[in-house]
Amino acid sequence: MAIKQHDMSPVIELTKKGFAGPVRQNLPVYNHHLPPCNHACPAGEDIQGWLALAQAGKFQAAWEHILMNNPMPAVHGRACYHPCEDSCNRGDLDGSITIHAVERFLGDMANAQGWKVPIAENKNSKRILIIGAGPGGLSAAYHLRRMGHEVEIREAFSVPGGMMQYGIPAYRLPRDILKQDIDRIQEMGVKIVCNHRVDDLMKEKQDGNFDAVFLGIGAGKPSLLDIPTQEGSHVLSAVEFLHDVSAGKQPKVGEHVLVYGAGNTAMDAARSAFRMGAKRVTIIFFWDRPHMEAHDFEIVDAEMEGTQFKCMSTIASIEKDKVVLRKMVVGSSGRPEPTEQFEDMPMDTVIMALGQRPQSSFLEVVEGIVLNTDGTIDIGPDMMTGAPGIFAGGDAIRGPRSVTTAVGLGKKAARFINGWLSGNAYQIPPKNPITYYKDLHLPLLADTPQTIQKELSVEERIGFKETLIGFSEDEAVYEAQRCLSCGNCYECDNCLAACPEQALTKLGPGKGYEVDMDRCTGCSVCFETCPCQAIDMVAENV
Repeated sequence: MAIKQHDMSPVIELTKKGFAGPVRQNLPVYNHHLPPCNHACPAGEDIQGWLALAQAGKFQAAWEHILMNNPMPAVHGRACYHPCEDSCNRGDLDGSITIHAVERFLGDMANAQGWKVPIAENKNSKRILIIGAGPGGLSAAYHLRRMGHEVEIREAFSVPGGMMQYGIPAYRLPRDILKQDIDRIQEMGVKIVCNHRVDDLMKEKQDGNFDAVFLGIGAGKPSLLDIPTQEGSHVLSAVEFLHDVSAGKQPKVGEHVLVYGAGNTAMDAARSAFRMGAKRVTIIFFWDRPHMEAHDFEIVDAEMEGTQFKCMSTIASIEKDKVVLRKMVVGSSGRPEPTEQFEDMPMDTVIMALGQRPQSSFLEVVEGIVLNTDGTIDIGPDMMTGAPGIFAGGDAIRGPRSVTTAVGLGKKAARFINGWLSGNAYQIPPKNPITYYKDLHLPLLADTPQTIQKELSVEERIGFKETLIGFSEDEAVYEAQRCLSCGNCYECDNCLAACPEQALTKLGPGKGYEVDMDRCTGCSVCFETCPCQAIDMVAENV
């Protein structure tokens, strides 16, 4: 098969205004622009940075680079929905980099080799109480501990992990992998007390002599609709069902299962129902398939494993052995509207996957804390509630919900907490300009196809065995080498070779280049030949 080549070499127009002349108008400045993958990462990872280390074979350094922002690479290499890949500039060329699989490779290698996390000394540390050992609480604890603070997490369930432990099925996130990433956080000195439900927050804070509190209580309360339901019918919430499955309770669902909802949780519930013995699983959704909230690959996996979809339908009522469906049509508003057409569908169990909300009623008595109508906690720009020293994040506040988002918010809260405790308020640094595909000046590149993760066949998916297969070392290095280093210099020497005045000097590996302003004419050739937009032309200060 012929190799496709992409010629993106710039055409340099030396006659346009602003180039070299008797008076220099612009001068080159090497900058660090923001890669779109970094910008899209809810955890704030420097993806381009750790990919550069991984492609050089510096795996431990790459893993430690991830840990600057995210304490659980092995988990996120599996559980994250990787919006970074949707934003990857390489997607406009020959396929996005499979970032999550490289991250998983690094996380698994760290767990296998027992790599440790450096922490600060406890000198002048404060005591912080964290409610909830989910992704947000664990992230906040990790970052506060690295700052040298003493941290204690109190968790209502018997095992830490929150939605990672009780919401994400083991075929996506094996529990031994989750445990290893959490164990590492505990080994840093973070104390996790399980089977400890907090009902009186202020008493816990006072009795434990804590200086600050982070509320990472998640959203574990199911949202339900008021649907007429016959006594004796078997109706479960997806949250309850997935929790029982993860806890090893073997919930009985029968042969025919209906799942009401079309988000990622609905797909998890459908796929788990098959593993609990269901013979037929149907997802009921009020709109058409393109409007499903679940990610495309989740829908594809669910369908591949046998899930059927009944779109443009809602549940009108639930009886012991069937549901009555009401047909929907798209009305003049462009949205679904109910009709008077009904259909019976037999079932043994209905699983309601209609979203979740925080169990936050215990906070109503805390002076200063304001709860929104959906149970979420109201916070300020510094993530602090109306009660001094009490912060909140993760699924407990309004905004997007995912493991990675919660981890990013936990990190952000830790920085605000540390700033509040030290009296030196944390300021979110400004972001550098984003480098998009159109900004790149790539040379002639051969097609380098994306490495697609292998997965088990449907026949091999026995029980909750992990379905995706991790990268080998060769695959991980190859995929990391596909990174275009968008916005950041990787010392390709294009500028050095192109400069007509020999005004550039290379300072050595990792040190970049120096511009001799006595030689530079401001011709912009270095800017035009830089493949990754690591150079800006700025106005000369006159």
